[in-house]
Amino acid sequence: MHRRRLTRLVGWIAVVAVLAAAVTACGDDDGGEPEAVIDPGDGGEYAPVIDSAAFVEAIDNPYLPLKPGARWVYEGVEDGETERIEVVVTDERREVMGISATVVRDTVFADDELIEDTLDWFAQDRDGNVWYLGEDSKEFEDGEVVSTQGSWEAGVDGALPGILMLAQPEVGDAYRQEYYEGEAEDLGEVVEIGASETTPAGDFDDIVVIREWNPLEPEVVEDKYHAPGVGVVLESVVEGGDGRVELTVHTPGR
Repeated sequence: MHRRRLTRLVGWIAVVAVLAAAVTACGDDDGGEPEAVIDPGDGGEYAPVIDSAAFVEAIDNPYLPLKPGARWVYEGVEDGETERIEVVVTDERREVMGISATVVRDTVFADDELIEDTLDWFAQDRDGNVWYLGEDSKEFEDGEVVSTQGSWEAGVDGALPGILMLAQPEVGDAYRQEYYEGEAEDLGEVVEIGASETTPAGDFDDIVVIREWNPLEPEVVEDKYHAPGVGVVLESVVEGGDGRVELTVHTPGR
């Protein structure tokens, strides 16, 4: 559900002071380092205070509801390949930083061949913010695991959790979605509220649009569309390539 391609598909009384945003141009006319597309406002000093007692078991944020048994199927084109993504909220739990996290399985198929199988870990704080706590990611070629790059766990080797969905998102809110230096550094910013979109799964209103950017892949900018009661319904590359993945099937959880 949180993939850094088309959705690499991410506060809690753990206090995170990261909600001051600025959007600037991507790129540098002088050929130097690209300017930040999203600035989380922490000056590069990211240090969220995490209190495991401040988290609850259920994830019922309306823009990212992760109830056991829920399933999403997405289809589209990514880098010229037909892609199908299946996301399922499992009954499994995983303890991360003393927090009982919900385990979500995200499988990706390109032209019907499995290319990625990831277990993502999420938790919600009592204020309704959803945190991203890490992932166990495997990439496949010809049925064999060829890479686990991108895997990380909050609290291990300096990795820190990040925000995936705010309890009360407002345009201009910007934040870190994950932080594992050199491996996982996605940032998100709320760029629109109240959007409408149509996908094969239906018509959706009151959508929150989150722009995502990663300084490790500075040329790529993506927008992710979250519909209330459903979650992600659309992901679209807006800079640095072409790609659009749409929700085709949604099964609510229990």
